[in-house]
Amino acid sequence: MKIDRTPEEIWQEYERAVCYNSGIDLYETVRRNENFFIGKQWEGLSAPDLEKPVLNFLKRVVSYFISMIVSDDVAVSLTPFVKTRQGELACRGLSQEIERVMERTNLKSLHRDLLRNMAVDGDGCFYFYYDPQIPNGQMTPGEICVDCIDNTKILFGNPHIWEVQRQPHLFIVLRQTLEAVREEARQNGAPQWELDSIQTDRETKYQEEPSGEADLVTVLVTLYKDPKTHTIWAAKTTRDCVIKGWWDTQYQLYPVAYASWDRIKSSYHGQAAITGLIPNQIFVNKLWAMAMEQQKSMAFPKIIYDRTKFPEGWTNGVGKAIGVNGDPNQAVATGFRAPDMSAQVLELVERTIAYTRDFMGASDAALGNVKPDNTSAIIAVQKASSAPLELQRLAFYQFVEDYARVILDMIRVHYGVRMVEWEESGEAASPVAFDFSSLSYQAIQLKVDVGSAAYWSELMQIQTLDNLFSKGIIQDAVTYLEGIPESYLKNKNRIITKLREQQSLQEQMLQRQMGGTANAAMSHM
Repeated sequence: MKIDRTPEEIWQEYERAVCYNSGIDLYETVRRNENFFIGKQWEGLSAPDLEKPVLNFLKRVVSYFISMIVSDDVAVSLTPFVKTRQGELACRGLSQEIERVMERTNLKSLHRDLLRNMAVDGDGCFYFYYDPQIPNGQMTPGEICVDCIDNTKILFGNPHIWEVQRQPHLFIVLRQTLEAVREEARQNGAPQWELDSIQTDRETKYQEEPSGEADLVTVLVTLYKDPKTHTIWAAKTTRDCVIKGWWDTQYQLYPVAYASWDRIKSSYHGQAAITGLIPNQIFVNKLWAMAMEQQKSMAFPKIIYDRTKFPEGWTNGVGKAIGVNGDPNQAVATGFRAPDMSAQVLELVERTIAYTRDFMGASDAALGNVKPDNTSAIIAVQKASSAPLELQRLAFYQFVEDYARVILDMIRVHYGVRMVEWEESGEAASPVAFDFSSLSYQAIQLKVDVGSAAYWSELMQIQTLDNLFSKGIIQDAVTYLEGIPESYLKNKNRIITKLREQQSLQEQMLQRQMGGTANAAMSHM
């Protein structure tokens, strides 16, 4: 792809990428998985007289997976490879900005949506962009924003490579209203005849509208990596119109983070957790529906009577007279009950659900479906059952690291001069203006560590510091206080400043005493 491509040429590239997704049946797989996850498991079946029960064990298992992975909070730590005072201060400022972006965009809440998409659809994606219109109280307006993108709405230029940053180009598909698209194109200088050419379309594979007749337009955000400058170029187009022409974003990284639940070789799309287990869900629902139908038809006794004796038929109405032919004492009527349904049916349903959950790694002990007779054993089983999720947890941590590097790249390009909390030369932290545009891409090549930031982890950190301080391994009170999390000690920086002032006074007094002792010794010589 070249940056001089017209909207029509871009659309042709996009359709080739759509053909790949259609070839692997992605759109139908995602549609079916979504339906089964939310409980629409009988859609398309024409059986008006059949009960349609849903025993949705897939949703419970997926919810368990998500809760296990995001049960601990996630924290990002930046460390310079070459440790200098200036590098450490820059890392501190960048860490503050990453934390602020995560808090303002509710990224930690979006983690749940991402993991749900990974488990149900196979892939999850964050798309980052910069909105210069958002006021922030800083010298440079604008904020970093993020959207959680479905895997059907991001298309790779090379579908056989799953690494995002190795792609020649990417497509982000947006479904926007006709009025909003025309207004954006108008603000970017599009003539009226081109605005009139923008029309709605019926891209039903994206499923925003059931009938496909909503007032929506498919908008393509094309991202292209220039092989010479290694910067990312972008364009925003429809099928026939340019909404925003090619511009150099100055990013070194695609503003995209991407992860899969289970990777598939030679494909950027992964395998969802529930795709291969839908036949089990269908079998359980069918068997349960047939069991309900059998109970409805055969659970209650049937009355059998002689039609020659009851010409007007039989009635179960209370107090109603029943006419017979001949002597009523010779009337023939009796009750009949069919044999009970085999108990193996319900046992097979229970075993199918149990085996499916066990093979997915969600046993009864993990889900809490056991009596707490032996608490230690239950905890051990729960920990063992969560071990298979470590692969997905590590993939999620790698995803967080990837988008942290994307945020760093966007901070370098957009932030300019901003006020950050700074601490230098032993003084208390205070707002200081810092020029983020002075950081080159090489300057933000930092070590990014992602891990749990749970409550118990902070308590463990404090306990470790207490042990080191009590055993004399840490003898400096300032070093001890610097290791305590900010949330556990208010005004920590002010306390540290006071301690450093006291240490400085003590050093000055010691120097004076030593100087006085030396002068006295010289006077006796």
